[in-house]
Amino acid sequence: MKIIPFYLPQFHQIPENDEWWGKGFTEWTNMKKATKLFDSHYQPRVPLNNNYYDLSDVEVLRWQCKIAKEHGIYGFCFYHYWFNGHKLLEKPMELLLNNPDIDIKFSVCWANENWNNGWVSADNKILIGHDFNDENDWVDHFEYLLKFFKDPRYIIEDNKPILTIYVPHHISKLQAMLELWNSLAIDNGFDGLKFIHQHVNSYLDKTMDKSLFNYGIQFQPQYINMINESHFRQLMNIWIPKLTSIVQKNFGLHLKRNRKNQKVTIKSYDDAWEKILSLKPSKKGDLPCAFVDWDNTPRKGHRGSCYVGSTPDKFENYLSKLIIKARDEYNTDKIFLFAWNEWAEGGYLEPDEKYKYGYLKAVKNALEKNDAIS
Repeated sequence: MKIIPFYLPQFHQIPENDEWWGKGFTEWTNMKKATKLFDSHYQPRVPLNNNYYDLSDVEVLRWQCKIAKEHGIYGFCFYHYWFNGHKLLEKPMELLLNNPDIDIKFSVCWANENWNNGWVSADNKILIGHDFNDENDWVDHFEYLLKFFKDPRYIIEDNKPILTIYVPHHISKLQAMLELWNSLAIDNGFDGLKFIHQHVNSYLDKTMDKSLFNYGIQFQPQYINMINESHFRQLMNIWIPKLTSIVQKNFGLHLKRNRKNQKVTIKSYDDAWEKILSLKPSKKGDLPCAFVDWDNTPRKGHRGSCYVGSTPDKFENYLSKLIIKARDEYNTDKIFLFAWNEWAEGGYLEPDEKYKYGYLKAVKNALEKNDAIS
């Protein structure tokens, strides 16, 4: 079974974050200011041996890939930020490309949401956005990605590199863009690309043609949170971000949110996993997704949400069951996982002071007990 965690690159300083959030900002900035907000709240979370690493250092990436491989991780899915040629946080992915001795499989997820200041402000102002209709940019973007596709470590199926798009339903000319990228891939010696949609809102958006995609990830825990919501709530979650982006781009207006008197939303880890394990593939190409944990209060404070009850032993048990389910019900050899290092959202396999290497060992144990090491 191929366990593929999502990889967040926001652990090195960049000029844009310095401007928007303050000099020296990285994801560790949020982690270091996190506080306990209720009695059983596991905060602050501290990396083992205070390893507040800097992803501009290739030796950090080398260490990450080494411990991942040692514990059965098949490869990383790197979040990639491209805003019409303006790249953000590209350093780790480019370090991997430029160091072919680092032994890890990888793929790319284009995290194609606008960046805004919603973490800290109610005005939800766009800091940097996309123009998805620029057809020349489609070519430029593909040319940038091509060097990664050609790397022998890139995850390829049927001579087709896999490419995940986080919120493809935001792209109005989606079919034309994907057809162009397929054609360009063929021109460069591949048999096309295999496309994956990720966010639950893309899954639920009936205006998006799912047949354009080979796979869709049941991205957790967002998927279980939204799939059983009312149709009206689903529509609101799909269309409000689209309309907000249009209003801000065309009229310069910022739609403020009412955030007074909000309290942390607390949910059960065990209940969440029971829901995940009760899911079925609803269409061909559905991929299961595991989650280590979730707690975004380091970013959002009392406006955040978290699950309580996660431990390495529980995670191992649930992941073991999902491996069986993936093989027998989803007919797939892939499980995506939230996440490798989403520290400020509580989803990380990397060792921390409380559990040490417990979650990584849980992955290896779950794979071994099911004879599923890839």
